[in-house]
Amino acid sequence: MTAGERLVVGQVRGFHGLKGTVRVESLTDRPEERFAVGRTLFREGAKSGLTITEAAPDSLGWRLRFAEVPDRTAAESLRDAYLEAVVAPGEELARGEFYWHEVMGTKVADVDGTPLGEVVDVYRAGGAEVVVVRGPVGEVDVPLVRSVVRIFAPSRGEIVVDGDALGLRGEEPEADGADGADGADGADPASAPAPEASATAMPAEPKPADQA
Repeated sequence: MTAGERLVVGQVRGFHGLKGTVRVESLTDRPEERFAVGRTLFREGAKSGLTITEAAPDSLGWRLRFAEVPDRTAAESLRDAYLEAVVAPGEELARGEFYWHEVMGTKVADVDGTPLGEVVDVYRAGGAEVVVVRGPVGEVDVPLVRSVVRIFAPSRGEIVVDGDALGLRGEEPEADGADGADGADGADPASAPAPEASATAMPAEPKPADQA
């Protein structure tokens, strides 16, 4: 992901009042920055921007008002829309880090070479990212921790995991703290960033999640 590209940072889930306020589910772990007054967001695929004039957190995520959305009728046109932010220079991820949507579709295999499928979802649990792998053995939740992941290289479409640690061969999982996972691209498995994105479901995956 490079400067100038867009990332999905939220989805309009509802409305508040009659003055055009929308309720947005945050798909970013930097909401204070992405939803700050004065920032510009874009409806997915749109060229014209939406300038934030009011912003406040709420139980769903955030309540936002845009200069270009004067009333409830105009806000209704944004129902369920994904909101994108432009990646600014200096906001690119460090080497070895990946946005969740960049992990989607990555092939996953056991260390013994057995194909396990591909990543179909990503979510966070207990402070760690977890990828959902769907394939010949069904769906497997794989925590991105060193005791499980041996190679984490989404950039070349490869994740290799320890099937024993996952209990796929009927043995007890290894305790956390085993040797670190190594990948030719130098990625740390624990560094797959939390969303700028939400995410148990990401739309183009379901939708890219912005996670810097």
